Amino acid sequence: MLGDASVDARVKPARSRRRPPRPTGGRDRAQRSVLLGPCIVSHGADTRGWTKPGDETRLILTRVLTMPFAICNEIFGDWPIETAFRFAAQTGYDAIEIAPFTLANHVTDVPAARRGEIRDAAARAGIAIAGIHWVLLKTEGMHLTHSERPVRERTARYFIDLVDFCADLGGHIIVVGSPKQRSLLPGVSFEQARESAVEVFRDAVRRGEEREVTICFEPLAPAETDFINTAAEAVSLVQRFESPRFKIILDVKAMCSEARPIPDIIREAWPHFAHFHANDRNLKGPGFGDVDFRPIAAALREVGYAGYVSVEVFDFTEGPEAIATRSLAYLRQAFGNPYSEARLAQ
Repeated sequence: MLGDASVDARVKPARSRRRPPRPTGGRDRAQRSVLLGPCIVSHGADTRGWTKPGDETRLILTRVLTMPFAICNEIFGDWPIETAFRFAAQTGYDAIEIAPFTLANHVTDVPAARRGEIRDAAARAGIAIAGIHWVLLKTEGMHLTHSERPVRERTARYFIDLVDFCADLGGHIIVVGSPKQRSLLPGVSFEQARESAVEVFRDAVRRGEEREVTICFEPLAPAETDFINTAAEAVSLVQRFESPRFKIILDVKAMCSEARPIPDIIREAWPHFAHFHANDRNLKGPGFGDVDFRPIAAALREVGYAGYVSVEVFDFTEGPEAIATRSLAYLRQAFGNPYSEARLAQ
């Protein structure tokens, strides 16, 4: 995730009012995969008859060989969110990840009725809502490590609101990057900032446990923030809670700033990450730069990661259609699948 305060630095796509074209070459909706508990099964697959020996193995194989892919909705610019749902689903994505600022400045401004409409629209399109990200962009008066208690308390209350918002949409993941709202202020040490962050997240993690929402803290490059730059530092933070609802997220662009190879970071961070952002060091989508995703895919499979691999980009030059279709095509190629879902279901 790029710094919230630097959103204007993104290369923005030209506005277009033409109707997005129906993509070609995507998987049929009935063949897309969704998460079912810890495993992944095909839409439309009848698992009720899987009661004979070997059926559990078949589910495990499906999990190992199939990776669910998501895409962040801000890629689609000013498209209505319902249109973005349909396009992402038709392209072949399993889920969409929502940036709240595309709906309102504060999630508390999105009423319950509208939340239900968004959830239902995704269901009609045949796509899951993975969760939310860019959660503090366009908000005011929020800061994770601020020296003033009222600011931290306001931020803590808002994270509870974010958990409720995510759950109301049917999502299960909240990505917390927000470098400008966590960077150290004058006179605040790293240790003090870490204690403040623990304080801010405490009640939101409890609410996440109640509503089955996992808060994922994102390590970011030193160029973006001076608070939590490596996966190891992020793991140290979330371990303070010992909660399954407070994890980290790994982001390819951010990991490019670390000295170690990305596959090694993945192996060492497991099982403490619950979400994964796919992008390139050049701020574009996977396959648009020089980052090779094949060893990344191998490492994710090796550790048993079964969550979403979600496309998040920061340079929109190519436009939403090309970004979405080319990123997914590259990810499918990089992750591979030696067995078809149909063969696994036999």
